[in-house]
Amino acid sequence: MHSTQPIDQFNMIAQRIMIIVGILMCILGTIGNLLNICIFIIWCRSRKSTNKCSHLNRSMNSLLYLLVSSFANLIIIIYPFSTRILFDGYQYEISEANVFFLCKFRYYILHTFYLISLTSICLATFDRYLITSRDVHLRELSTTKYRTILIILFICLLIGLHNIPLLKYFNVSSDGQCQISSSIYIYYYLYIFRISLQGLLPILFLSIFGILTFKQLKLLEQHQSNKHLNSDRQLARMLLLISITIIIASIPNCVEQIYDLIFSNDNHRHSSRFFLYHVISSILFYTNPVASFYIFYISTPNFRHQLRHLFPKKRTDDYFVQHQIHSRAEPSN
Repeated sequence: MHSTQPIDQFNMIAQRIMIIVGILMCILGTIGNLLNICIFIIWCRSRKSTNKCSHLNRSMNSLLYLLVSSFANLIIIIYPFSTRILFDGYQYEISEANVFFLCKFRYYILHTFYLISLTSICLATFDRYLITSRDVHLRELSTTKYRTILIILFICLLIGLHNIPLLKYFNVSSDGQCQISSSIYIYYYLYIFRISLQGLLPILFLSIFGILTFKQLKLLEQHQSNKHLNSDRQLARMLLLISITIIIASIPNCVEQIYDLIFSNDNHRHSSRFFLYHVISSILFYTNPVASFYIFYISTPNFRHQLRHLFPKKRTDDYFVQHQIHSRAEPSN
């Protein structure tokens, strides 16, 4: 009796954390990403109507990438995250009858849209690096809106095709858990898919180009007094904070995956303490899709100002664009 009591307590704590924190994150994440989508659509449309001034489109590509990332995050929260709460919070077991929707298709949606969101953030960061470069040849590499849309469609198609094996190899185990049935593909899934594509590569990419972008902005501030640099700085800050969130959220989940593979026959994998760690790492893994709106709101004055103008009866002009137009109209010394 004494040995089972702490085990039951750990399981109960883990389940309550997943239910309470998970449901709260689902609500906040859904609201936040819907607001993200509204704001980014307004900004993209505002730039479309002001395309006569070339520098007004400096942020267009990054905003398109952020819009796609918000759509992907919303889907992740509505389907994969909500079902994770069912599995870990309410101990819902998967059977052969629902294995496709709760296992195969769920993991396909999760990894497809998570990679789309992650890739969009990386491309937005790289676009900021190109735009803020003092090298004319690098600035010219920043694509037009039409080409950016083609890039987004190509990446979505490529990731969707790459993840098709998930539909085949994910199956339900004897204890009602999702697992990969192929002993070969599981190594690709862990080392290439989870650790490299969703872990190390984005972390390195975002770290390098985030730092380079901020260095270039500081150099531009020393040589130019144009106030539209403030918008570039705010977008760069948004992307840097999102990058930090991705890094922090990815590490615990990667550790769990590595441990799960190396000690696949270890009884500790089924212990209550490991289940508690699994719940915490799962919550952290979904922090990035949930927290993006709140990071944008805290870090970006333009974003806060635009949010305040979403709900009045008479919507005012887009502050973000008007701020740039005002800067354009001021004579330079």
